[in-house]
Amino acid sequence: MLHFPIQPRIAAFAAALLVTAASVHAAPAVPPPASTPAAPAVAAAAWLLTDVTSGQTLEAGNADARRDPASLTKLMTAYLVFGALRTKTVVPSQMVNVSERAWRAEGSRMFIEPRRAVSVDELLRGMIVQSGNDASIALAELVGGTEEAFVARMNTEAARLGMANTRFANVTGLSAPQHYATAADLAKLAAAIIRDYPEYYPLYAQKEFRYNNITQPNRNRLLWTDPSVDGVKTGHTEAAGWCLIASAQRGDRRVLAVVLGAASDAARAAEAQKLMNWGFQAFDTVQLYQSGKQVTALRVWKGASPEVPAGFLADRYLTLPKGKSDKLALTMQADEPLIAPVSRAQRVGTVKVALDGRPVADFALIALEDVPLASLFGRAWDTVRLWFRKD
Repeated sequence: MLHFPIQPRIAAFAAALLVTAASVHAAPAVPPPASTPAAPAVAAAAWLLTDVTSGQTLEAGNADARRDPASLTKLMTAYLVFGALRTKTVVPSQMVNVSERAWRAEGSRMFIEPRRAVSVDELLRGMIVQSGNDASIALAELVGGTEEAFVARMNTEAARLGMANTRFANVTGLSAPQHYATAADLAKLAAAIIRDYPEYYPLYAQKEFRYNNITQPNRNRLLWTDPSVDGVKTGHTEAAGWCLIASAQRGDRRVLAVVLGAASDAARAAEAQKLMNWGFQAFDTVQLYQSGKQVTALRVWKGASPEVPAGFLADRYLTLPKGKSDKLALTMQADEPLIAPVSRAQRVGTVKVALDGRPVADFALIALEDVPLASLFGRAWDTVRLWFRKD
């Protein structure tokens, strides 16, 4: 096992950064030391706070309990529409004829009309800012053909994103027997929007939208009270209670809070604010490794090259109690013997991270280049050398 020091530095978060929740493998939430402000008590049925850059959960309660997601459902509706916009299957200026089904949608509405075509851009703002169920159905019918076909795609995408405890029955969030999600799954979905579609994420910061001579405000109160908050979505039904997913960026850090089943509109905002404030006050996020940068070189047997550079194909971050970065210890364990051929992105070892002697994360070390097989003589010579190799 090889040991090597690092000099962690505070992570520089960029809107287009491709960091997934799987960036930290087998990483438990790192408990803060006694000197850290205590985690707040949260008055909600379920909640979760995550650091978006590292993907780590910092605080959670009943995060895997299945709940009615209400209009938080529209995050997945939007995610698929953003994908259609990215591939130019639809374009923002495209005019959409409103179906009877969309026009008659129950619940919150943007007030589209069946005899008046509406643009995709207007429908997006009606769905995101005004939480219009009519806009959601119109977009689903445009992209998927029917709401039912679009819902099938929503469930496929949920599975791809690792939302194991989520099932969608509609595109709006109206209560249904087989329509549920969890705080943990919804955090993955919101983080995916921020990560995968930075060009559309600013829509969630829009404070109001006017359509059909009706101006409706964004129901996310924190957009008015905290300048660092730039999203994400509210939801409310009788079954769900008052729900909010809020995200804030302060300096180089971004956190995301999920609050499900709060007692009121004001309460969901207050609970999310408490969680985010604590996340910023109690933790730092440090960058451990840069994408594509060699960490070490590992011995390769029977290869055209005797070594392969090893590192990571994505930036690697860790969130830890504030002021503790100098207490990190990293060790590397190579997968030995490493025998050619070796493919780029192949796992070749593991980096283990400990804080104050306690394991906190594992990262898969990967090959940064291909190493093809050596000549017949080279392979034969290494075969003999391996016979006499001492482990």
